[in-house]
Amino acid sequence: MAIRVLLVDDQPLLRTGFRMILEAEEDLAVVGEAGDGLQALDQVRALQPDVVLMDIRMPRMDGVEATRQITGPERDGPAKVLVLTTFDLDEYVVEALRAGASGFLLKDAPANELVQAIRVVAAGEAMLAPSITRRLLDKYAGHLPSGEESLPNTLGTLTEREVEVLKLVSRGLSNAEIAADLFVSETTVKTHVGHVLTKLGLRDRVQAAVYAYESGLVRPGAQ
Repeated sequence: MAIRVLLVDDQPLLRTGFRMILEAEEDLAVVGEAGDGLQALDQVRALQPDVVLMDIRMPRMDGVEATRQITGPERDGPAKVLVLTTFDLDEYVVEALRAGASGFLLKDAPANELVQAIRVVAAGEAMLAPSITRRLLDKYAGHLPSGEESLPNTLGTLTEREVEVLKLVSRGLSNAEIAADLFVSETTVKTHVGHVLTKLGLRDRVQAAVYAYESGLVRPGAQ
């Protein structure tokens, strides 16, 4: 079945361009468009897309709040949100990730990257280069706890090895790099990451990285 995509951007010309790119792919189907966050919420309820390509800065309701409502506990469907931004260090990107976005992509990214990003997000993975995750969190360290707070009780549900894996995820390492660092197989790492996400109630490794910083387990700028 084709991946159902909803386009959300306040610029009709951009939506048209995205539609042309996506509809050229056999496994992608653009099921609707919206010009702001409020329209996006209505379209998500009506069309049940798999992936919402979400602009950040829009009138009436911005992409952060729309993302929060689409991916929050009261959500009506399983839609994943892929945030679009003009700048790779947009001040709202971290907030969108906190709100539940599965990653972000630059608006000027090549067409093949856009297509691949949608496929990755639809599959339940995070579309955000680990190095960018770390750079974003370091850049906006002021949004995050100082590290003086006590660690949350939820970390106590993780095994020692799972905590170790979570720290490596937050540093931007891929599964292959974590496997090499810990001298285990990639399959084992994938299992540990899955356990971390399940125990902490997180959607993907992007939220895991944010959690590691917000909880104080990892300090911004730390290696």
